[in-house]
Amino acid sequence: MAIKKLDSIFKPKRIALIGVSNNPESVGGITLRNLVGGGYNGVVYPVNPKREAVFGIPCYPDVKSLPKVPDLAVIMTAAKLVPTLVRQCGEAGINGIIIMSAGFKEAGEDGKKLEAQVKEEKSKFPDMRIIGPNCLGILVPGLSMNVSFANGMPEKGHVAFISQSGALCTSVLDWAYESHIGFSYFVSIGNSMDVNFGDLIDYFGQDPNTKSIVLYVESLSHARTFMSAARAFSREKPIIVYKSGRFPESAAAAASHTGALASEDSIYDAVFRRAGLARVYDFGNIFDFTDLVGRRRIPKGNRLAIVTNAGGPGVMATDSLISWGGKLVKLSESTMQKLNEYLPPFWSHGNPVDVLGDATPERFAEATKIVLEDEKVDAVLVLLTPQAMTAPTETAEAIAEMAKKTSKTIMTGWLGGASMREGIQVFNKAGLSSYPTPEQAIRAFMTLSHYAENQEMLYETPKEVPLSFEYDRNLLREKYLKEVFPKAKILNEDDSKMLINDYGIDTTHPTPAATDDEAVKISEKKGYPVVMKIYSPDITHKSDVGGVALNIKDEEMVRATFRNMVKTAAEKRPDAKIDGVTIQRMVDNKDAEEIILGIKKDPEFGTVMLVGMGGTSAELFKDKRLEFPPLNEQLARQMLQSLKIYPLLEGYRGAPAKNIDKLVEVLIRMSYLAADYPEIKELDINPLIVTPNDVIALDARIVVDEEVLATPVKEYSHLILRPYPESLITTKELKDGSPVTLRPIKPEDEPMWLDLLASCSKESIYHRFRYDFYFDSHEVATQFCFIDYDREIAIVAEVEQEGKKHIVGVGRLIADPDVEVMEYAILITDAWQKKELGYIITEYCMKVAKIRGVTKLVAETTRDNKPMISVFRKLNFKIRFNEDSTVSVKKELNGESE
Repeated sequence: MAIKKLDSIFKPKRIALIGVSNNPESVGGITLRNLVGGGYNGVVYPVNPKREAVFGIPCYPDVKSLPKVPDLAVIMTAAKLVPTLVRQCGEAGINGIIIMSAGFKEAGEDGKKLEAQVKEEKSKFPDMRIIGPNCLGILVPGLSMNVSFANGMPEKGHVAFISQSGALCTSVLDWAYESHIGFSYFVSIGNSMDVNFGDLIDYFGQDPNTKSIVLYVESLSHARTFMSAARAFSREKPIIVYKSGRFPESAAAAASHTGALASEDSIYDAVFRRAGLARVYDFGNIFDFTDLVGRRRIPKGNRLAIVTNAGGPGVMATDSLISWGGKLVKLSESTMQKLNEYLPPFWSHGNPVDVLGDATPERFAEATKIVLEDEKVDAVLVLLTPQAMTAPTETAEAIAEMAKKTSKTIMTGWLGGASMREGIQVFNKAGLSSYPTPEQAIRAFMTLSHYAENQEMLYETPKEVPLSFEYDRNLLREKYLKEVFPKAKILNEDDSKMLINDYGIDTTHPTPAATDDEAVKISEKKGYPVVMKIYSPDITHKSDVGGVALNIKDEEMVRATFRNMVKTAAEKRPDAKIDGVTIQRMVDNKDAEEIILGIKKDPEFGTVMLVGMGGTSAELFKDKRLEFPPLNEQLARQMLQSLKIYPLLEGYRGAPAKNIDKLVEVLIRMSYLAADYPEIKELDINPLIVTPNDVIALDARIVVDEEVLATPVKEYSHLILRPYPESLITTKELKDGSPVTLRPIKPEDEPMWLDLLASCSKESIYHRFRYDFYFDSHEVATQFCFIDYDREIAIVAEVEQEGKKHIVGVGRLIADPDVEVMEYAILITDAWQKKELGYIITEYCMKVAKIRGVTKLVAETTRDNKPMISVFRKLNFKIRFNEDSTVSVKKELNGESE
């Protein structure tokens, strides 16, 4: 397993340092000193053919001469030597490598060629994994293992930190050491030639000692691996990301540093949002946020109370909180009564709770305790300013002692200079976050709150939107690939609208006219008023050349507009071939809003969808939202709700509400189109008119990806997320002849899934989960219905009774990160047992696993689950009865026929 192979890097018993020298200030010298002097219990082998010993430690000429095979080799030589050294390591049986050497793709074309040589050598050894090149190294505090040239070792903790910048790593380490923040792992990945963010998220996600993951990203490769890994673990462990190179100028700088091209920031934003990550935009937020999650004081919501000894800082914190969308809690009557009884009469009588400038440590602590006991409060920010009667250190000690008795989040701000330092150290040692300004505390708190909100929104149960298509989509695809797409790189408006219309999105149909006589004839047939547009395969933006005319009401206007439009277009674009104009019916856009809807293929992240404010001002105002197909009802609706113009769609200041449900359906239909056609490079519908009744595409443009058209790609390889596997829907018959539909589960199934479990006996639930499983909550249901079809799939058995659909069974396959082994589990409601449904579902799940390339199925049940053991026996699983009354089964899928 590729992920488990990372053990050789993060849990090595023997480490070879290749290229180490006697210079104590060199990369090799510092790394050797860090390992030998830092408490690492394993064996370290210096390797250098020019040295007999380094710092008194015997040195070996090459890896072949080492007394035992190391788990990990660290290469720190000149870049040109690295390909040969990687080959030698592979031949010696070394599976883990860290390449600290620089001079690869970040250094230009010669470096790219050198890195390609390293990849070629690595490809000869399937079990080898490489971190780097151009990296600082790794630190594993739990093993006292500092395999880097960074000074010092952070404390043991629960945060895994992964960075593309070595320089940033040293800054974070310095801060963490002073702030007493601990890490489970600390990794500089450099160019991430082999091991990437996705691999490390998978590895650390399975580590029980890692509670959260922090990423510093300059660019992402292996986008689908990243998305799959992040989605798999972000619900259980907060993943925080800072993305540098957000704008074109800084993106160019990032590319020169890492050797990778940067995609536009809005696409990265969509990636992080869809993966359920928390994104920070200020570098300082990395420290603030890491501090908060590193101390495992994570608030459950965004309702904050503030306790302070001065009004000013409380107001500053409140301003920052409101600007970030937080909630200043209105304290309960009971809390107010307790505070009135305890505090002096002149306290603020509200939130923020001003305990006054003469507050003693006891007053501070007791007021904070009273506020924390309020059920409405998710977290408390305690602010202290130095005043004549203030005792900062003693107050910090009182707050730290009180904090031991609560699980709620406490943040502190000891505002000032030297007199505050001792108190801040008290908080650091007590595991409480402390910030130099109220604003920094609020930013950290709200970033975590937004993360929680995003998680909740991501897993809201969507409504079922039944979609039907007039044509078979497979036959339709054959037609367009054969007859339409080869016509031109940019399809004309008619062909573009035809495809959109075939997917159920209403359009106005333009008809070409080569002369003014033809234009008149077509206009009269369609009925005035009409719209005239220039007809040219070379002109994409028609408005720029005077190529769009609206509300043409009679023959005279048609002829005059035709002549002027053709003449103007020819003058502005003399290179363009002009075939005349197109005529289409004029749509009454009274009480309508203009939307832009489109898809674009990004070189790294594949096809992305866009919706936003439309019309000629779309690029000016940039009111837009990006998402990745596939979309469901909830995701489509969230895209619209995020737009600034959404109130206009709802009906603003007496204007009638627009048909938002129809617009949601159009977005979902567009996501089907995006998934079905990797051959589309760009598709724009602008404007898409939304009225109280209709949603109509007035203009459309499709740019064909000629490379994909000429060389077909693997199905759905252009998508960062695997769509709903429609191909796995099938119908079977039970032994009594009744039909049952087998299909993958989807988020919309949550109500039926809950009904399924409610209809099961305690025995059936125990056989499936092997404990008293509490299922009746949305949070639990999302874990089973909202799944990543890349590494998990559940096949439900659906029947229809009295016109209503029910799920009566579900077989679930969960893969390891490498999708080589799948764990299988099955649940069938009691009323549908003993009808061979278990056999049918299990046999079909075996087929699904084989389609995915899985080599082995494993499962566990209990000895008293005799019907399921019988099913496994019929399907030739190997069965082992364990001493603890459990039964383990496995099935090798290699070489079996379908």
